Amino acid sequence: MADKPTVALGIDIGGSGIKGAPVDLVTGEFLEDRVKIATPAKSTPEAVAEIVGQIAKQFLATLPPDAPIGVTIPGIVRHGVVKSAANIDKSWMNCDGEKLFSETLGRHVHLVNDADAAGVAELRYGAAKGKDGLVILTTLGTGIGIALLYNGVLIPNAELGHLQLTGSTPRRARRHRRRTAKGCPTRSGPPSVSSRTTRSSSSSSPPTSSSSAEA
Repeated sequence: MADKPTVALGIDIGGSGIKGAPVDLVTGEFLEDRVKIATPAKSTPEAVAEIVGQIAKQFLATLPPDAPIGVTIPGIVRHGVVKSAANIDKSWMNCDGEKLFSETLGRHVHLVNDADAAGVAELRYGAAKGKDGLVILTTLGTGIGIALLYNGVLIPNAELGHLQLTGSTPRRARRHRRRTAKGCPTRSGPPSVSSRTTRSSSSSSPPTSSSSAEA
């Protein structure tokens, strides 16, 4: 039986930067300083793949041939296909990112949601290791990511950082409250907000409608 790989290359795609470094899979520590390149202003799959290739090229020569390569992205990922695009170009929707990166690097790449990857890392090396019950991890960067872990098992693609409030957005809800407080006319009534998500500081009555995850 072949030994398990002890080194991996990890590359994270963010809304403002793309970072990568080889990682010791035993300790979870970086083996070299990470490389960071700014995310292209037009962050299409092709433009991002080019940057990912540039970062990987700096480490592939010294990477063991059996080293896995993982790429994380701020979006829902199912079987390598991107199903949402929060802080990246909307052309990522339904893009087979795993296939794209594998073709770019010339070897198999595993693509996952960025917060999910962070959650698994915490399970293996960090604060969630050996913890029972529910653990919630948040990633705070250009956007907000969430990983849900229950009894040591990841619940993938939670994406609780991207919520719509009854078909509206949190930004629109805040704008409406500001205009109402100033006595300004509004185009529509106030968007109802789930008590699970947020409450208006100017109202003592509980909101009534539910929130839904943004596709």
